[in-house]
Amino acid sequence: MDDQGRGSGPRPEDSGEAPPEGRPPGPLPYEGVWRFTAPAVDASVPQARHAVRDLLARQGVPVSDDTVQGLLLIVSELVTNAVRHAALLSPMLAVEVAVGAEWVRVSVEDNHPYRPTALEADHGQTGGRGLLLVREITREAGGVCDVEHTATGGKVIWSALPLTVARVF
Repeated sequence: MDDQGRGSGPRPEDSGEAPPEGRPPGPLPYEGVWRFTAPAVDASVPQARHAVRDLLARQGVPVSDDTVQGLLLIVSELVTNAVRHAALLSPMLAVEVAVGAEWVRVSVEDNHPYRPTALEADHGQTGGRGLLLVREITREAGGVCDVEHTATGGKVIWSALPLTVARVF
């Protein structure tokens, strides 16, 4: 995968609140945005997963093992979907990792204009549940996900998860 540096893309909404007491103003050492491009081929699925895992570790992102596993499964599902459904019109895809003080977002972008929807798959089918799985992992972690069109006519699918465990009252 080629690291294309920092990129732009959807982000979780900022709360607009001041940094928590005791936290210095400005970005934390692990905050940033990294973007990787890869060909839309099967081999890119494990490469993307490993790149995201290694990036989180290298940057020292304070993320729980459960959240890392959820992020890696989300990346696998989204890259697999891009390879299976968008490769004909989008021979390259992009994976972006954005880390804020309290969240981490992964996204996959391709140039195919079709905006997927989560479908209930027949129990006899071996596939077709990827987007449902992404949404469920995101929801259970207290995060948000969405599909958006890009300025070039393609799409970006993203999921943002909190770095801290969501409190349930």
